[in-house]
Amino acid sequence: MSTLEPRLLWEHFFELTRIPRPSKEENAVREHVLAWAAARALSADTDAEGNVVVRVPATTGRDAAPVVVLQAHLDMVCERDPASPFDPREGRIDVRVEDDWARADGTTLGADNGIGVAAALAAAVDADVEHGPLELLFTVSEEQGLDGAKALDPSLVSGRLLLNLDGTSDDALTIGCAGSDDTVLRVPLEAGPAPPEHVALNVSLSGAKGGHSGGDIAAGRVNAIKALGRVLAAAPAHRLGSFDGGVSRNAIPRDARAVVVVATDSEGAFRVAAEHELAAVASQFASTDGPLQLSIHPTDAVAVASATTTRRVLDLVSAVPTGVVAMAPGLAGVVETSTSLSTAATAEGALALGSMTRSSNAAALDGVLAAMHSLARLGGAEIEARRSYPPWEPQLDSALLTTARATYERLFDTEATLTVVHGGLECAVLGQRLPGVEMVSIGPEIVGPHAPGEKVRISSTQRFYRLLTALLADLSR
Repeated sequence: MSTLEPRLLWEHFFELTRIPRPSKEENAVREHVLAWAAARALSADTDAEGNVVVRVPATTGRDAAPVVVLQAHLDMVCERDPASPFDPREGRIDVRVEDDWARADGTTLGADNGIGVAAALAAAVDADVEHGPLELLFTVSEEQGLDGAKALDPSLVSGRLLLNLDGTSDDALTIGCAGSDDTVLRVPLEAGPAPPEHVALNVSLSGAKGGHSGGDIAAGRVNAIKALGRVLAAAPAHRLGSFDGGVSRNAIPRDARAVVVVATDSEGAFRVAAEHELAAVASQFASTDGPLQLSIHPTDAVAVASATTTRRVLDLVSAVPTGVVAMAPGLAGVVETSTSLSTAATAEGALALGSMTRSSNAAALDGVLAAMHSLARLGGAEIEARRSYPPWEPQLDSALLTTARATYERLFDTEATLTVVHGGLECAVLGQRLPGVEMVSIGPEIVGPHAPGEKVRISSTQRFYRLLTALLADLSR
C-alpha cells in the first residue's frame, strides 16, 4: 500500500481507516486533525458543533490570491457484515488493494469522505502544489442530515471559493444536488401479553446488497425492511412484538428482524409461508441482490400487538413508498425524486418508520410529504417531518466554475461533464451559511458507499488529486 500514488493522500487515508469516526462520534478524528495542524504550526479553530477549520498560508508568491476553502466531512457510515471481525466503529477496517481498487473487506471503507479529508491534508503540505491561502473546513455529522454544516459558525470561514471534496466521480464537475425531507411515521403497537399456547419467534432477513439511498436508488435493490414486512404479511396468524431494521437514514437497509408470536400448532404453516414468500422476493430481486437469507428461531416471550394492530402495522410498512418517484425531465437517466424507507425501530410501545425523500424539485418534495401525511392518517400513525436541506441549485455563471472547466479541459483534453447528483451534498447548506460563496464538488470514483465492500478506484483518485492541485494553482494566479 505504501507504493500507491499520490503517496501523501494515501498515507493520510490509511491513517483515517484506523480511527473510529461514526456520525456524532467524531472526537477522535477531530483530535487527529487538530494534532496534525499543531505539529505544523497551522492555526485551527473548532466551533460549538465540532466543525474544524485549519488555515494554511499561501505558497511563495501567491499571498494575494483569494482564499480557497477545501471542504470535506470527517464522519463515515459504519456498516459491517454481521460475521465480519472488522468494525469501522472501532477503527478496524481491513483495506485490500486489488488491481485498480482499494476496498474494505466486510465493512464500509470510509472513502466517503475519507478520501476528501486525505486530499485536503495532502494538498495543504505537498511541496509540489502551488496555492493561495487555504481554509480546510472539516465538518461533522454529514451522514446524519448534514447536521455539522447546518450548525457551522460562519465566522470561522472567510473564503468564498469552495471546493467540496465529496464527489464520487472523476469525469464530472458536480454543480448541484437534491434537497431532502426526513419523515418518521410512529404507529402504536398497543402491546399486551402473548396468548397461551403460543411460541415466540425471532424472524430475521439478511443478505440484501444495500447501498446509498441516493446514488443507488435507481438500481432497484431490495429494501430489507419492506421485504421482511412482505414476508410477515404473507405468513398466517401471528402477532407482532417488535420490528427493527436499517442503520442509517441515507442507506438502503440490508437487514431487518422482527419478533412475532404464533400459535404452537401454526408454527409449521408460518415457517412454510414465510419461506415461500422469501423465495418470491429473492426471485424478484435476483438481478440486483445476492442470495437473501431468512432465519426463524425460537426466542423469549414478549408483549405483542393484537392481530388487528399487527395487520395495520404491516399494511403501513407495505404502503410506505420506496424507490424512484420521478426522473428529471430533459436529463436522460437522472433521478429527480426518490424516497427510501431507511429505518424501523420498536421502542416505548410504538414502531417508528423513518424515511428519507430526495428531489432536485422542491415542489416534488412537498408532494411526497403530502402522501406521507395521508399514509399516517390511514394507518393511525403520528408523523414527524422536517426539511433536512434544500436543493443546491447550479450557478452556471460562477467564476469558480469557469476556472474549473478550463483546468479540467487543459488537464484531460476533454470538456468536463456538468452534473447534478441525486444524493445530498453539504453545498446545499453551506450556500446558505456562507452568503456569496461559489462552489464546485469534485472527487474520485467510489462504488458502493454506505455498504460493506465499498471501494475507491486508485487511478481515479490520482486524476482527482491532479485536478484538485491544478485547480488550486490556477485559482492562485
